[in-house]
Amino acid sequence: MPDCTITLCYRKIMDAGAARPWDRLVWNDSYAEFRLQAQNFNPENRYRTFGEMLHHVPGADRLHFLVSGAVTGYIQQLGERMPDISDNLGRQFLRFQRFQFELINSDLQDPSKHQVAVNFVSEPLRWHDTVGQFLLVSPVAAAASGGEVLTHLVPLQPFLSIYSILTPETDAAANTG
Repeated sequence: MPDCTITLCYRKIMDAGAARPWDRLVWNDSYAEFRLQAQNFNPENRYRTFGEMLHHVPGADRLHFLVSGAVTGYIQQLGERMPDISDNLGRQFLRFQRFQFELINSDLQDPSKHQVAVNFVSEPLRWHDTVGQFLLVSPVAAAASGGEVLTHLVPLQPFLSIYSILTPETDAAANTG
């Protein structure tokens, strides 16, 4: 399906084994914030885990949002560059437009059980082709300008997915309806 506009999503998971400094900071601060915010949903300390709170406490799903405040500064440090994703030349070119923080698991008494994810959604890209295990993409603005287009080969890898696709047909239907 060549020459479509796509966005990519990268899901970065951090747990107690996080080794990179940025990952470790996000993990540490999100755990501290989870413990703080959980007091509002668990004042009598009846529940030990995030899962128990989700199951038994109405509104506990708001903890995703409430804990995310502790990591937004770290997200801003990335300068809108998607972490860990490079093209085949080793360049981190992929920019993200938005992100979503998610608590996967946590335990108020056992930090080793704390696990979080940040889902990064890229800016739109022109998808020209798939070459082996690589997506051949370029920035949408560059592809629209005509002439020579500089491209990137992005390796398909775990936790990287095509998030959305806009084909010429769906784009035309959207503009006529």
